[in-house]
Amino acid sequence: MNILSKFKKTPPIDPRGTEAENQKKYKSLKWQVFLSATIGYGLYYVCRLSLNVVKKPIVDSGILSESELGIIGSALFFSYAIGKFTNGFLADHSNIRRFMGVGLLISALANLVMGFTNVFMFFAICWGVNGWVQSMGAPSSVVSLSRWYNDKERGSFYGFWSTSHNIGEALTYILTAVVASYFGWQWGFRAAALIGILGALLIFIFFHDSPESKGLPTVNPDTANKKTTTWHEQRAALKNPYIWLLALSSAFMYISRYAVNSWGPYYFETAKGYSLTEANSLVAVSAVCGILGTASSGFISDRFFKGHRNVPALIYGLMNVGGLCLFLLGPKNIWWIDALSMVIFGLAIGALICYLGGLMAVDIASKKASGAALGMVGIMSYLAAGIQDIVSGYLIEGNKTVVGEETLYDFSAITFFWIGAAMLSVVLALFTWKKT
Repeated sequence: MNILSKFKKTPPIDPRGTEAENQKKYKSLKWQVFLSATIGYGLYYVCRLSLNVVKKPIVDSGILSESELGIIGSALFFSYAIGKFTNGFLADHSNIRRFMGVGLLISALANLVMGFTNVFMFFAICWGVNGWVQSMGAPSSVVSLSRWYNDKERGSFYGFWSTSHNIGEALTYILTAVVASYFGWQWGFRAAALIGILGALLIFIFFHDSPESKGLPTVNPDTANKKTTTWHEQRAALKNPYIWLLALSSAFMYISRYAVNSWGPYYFETAKGYSLTEANSLVAVSAVCGILGTASSGFISDRFFKGHRNVPALIYGLMNVGGLCLFLLGPKNIWWIDALSMVIFGLAIGALICYLGGLMAVDIASKKASGAALGMVGIMSYLAAGIQDIVSGYLIEGNKTVVGEETLYDFSAITFFWIGAAMLSVVLALFTWKKT
C-alpha cells in the first residue's frame, strides 16, 4: 500500500446528500405521477364517451331507439356509481398503479367489443361492465394526489388534474367524431379502444403507488403518525353530513353536466339542425373551455380565497345555470350564441367538477379517507347521471311527433329538467358554506 495514502484526506461526507438525492427523485416521480394520472384519466374519458358521439347514426340506422340508448347509457352510470363508491374505499388500500391500469385496459377492451355488435342486450351488458371499470380511474388519481402532494399544493394540482375530464371530452368530440363520420359508428368504438390501450401502457410505466413504494418518506407525516386506522377514518367520513350534502349538490350538477355530454350533440342536431360534426364540435367547445375552468379552479380558491371553495363554487354554479339557459332557450341557427353558451357552460362545469365533484369533500375528510370521500360523492353523482340518461331518453322520445317523413321534437320538458337540476345544485351547496 502506498504510504502517501495514509496522509490523503478523506472527502467530507455531506450529511444532506441522501436528502438532496431523495428530493430530486421525489420531484421527478411526483411529476410522472401527476402527468400520467392526468393524461391517463383523460383517456379513460375517451373510452367512456364514445357512445355519445355515435347516438344519432345508430338511431338513423334503425339499430336502436332513443329510449334504448338511454337505458344503455344508464347501465354505465349505475354500475359506475356503485363502483365509484366501492372502488373509492378499495383505492385507499390498494396499489393504485395496478388498480388504475387494469381498469383502463378492460374499458378499452369493452369498447373494442362494442365496435363489433349491434344487439341491444349485448350493448347494455358491455356498457355496464365498462361503467364498473371506469370507476377505478378517479379514486386512483385522487389517492395519488393525497399520497404525493402535501396540503399546501394539493388544491392547485387537483384542479390541474381535473382537466383530464376536458382533455378526454375534447378528444372524444373531435377525434372520435371525425373517425365515426368518415368510417362509420363502429369505428367510433374501435378508435376509442386503441386510444385506451395506449393509455393503459402509459399508466403501467409512469404511474407510481406512493413515495414509500419508491423508498421515499411520506409527504404527509402528520397523517401517517395518526394512530387511527384507514377504516376508522373512512367510517368517520361516512357519518359526515356535509360530505353527503356535497354529494347531493354534485348529483344535481352531474344531471346538467351529462345532459349536455350525453344528449348535447343529439339536441344540436335535432333542435338546431347542425350536422354530426358541427354538433359535436360545439359540445367540444365546452370541453375545451372546461380545461381552463378546471385548471384554474384549485389555484383560484387557493390564491384568492385562502383555500375556501364556497364563494367560487357559488359563482360557477350560477354560471352553469346561465349557460344552460342560453343553450336551451337561446335563438336557433345563430352559431356564435350556441358557441357562447358552450363557453359559459364549459367554464362552469370544469370548475364545479373540481369543487363539488371531489375537492371540497376531500378537504373535509381525513387524508386517509380521500378515496372514500370521493366514492361518496361519486355514487350520488353517477346515480343521478344514470337517472338523467333514462329520463332524458324517454322525454325526448315521448315528445317527438312524426309528420309524414318529418320528425318534430318538443324539448320543453327537457329544458325544465336540465335547468332545474342546475339550480338545485346551487342551493344544496349553500348548506355547506361554513365548512368549505
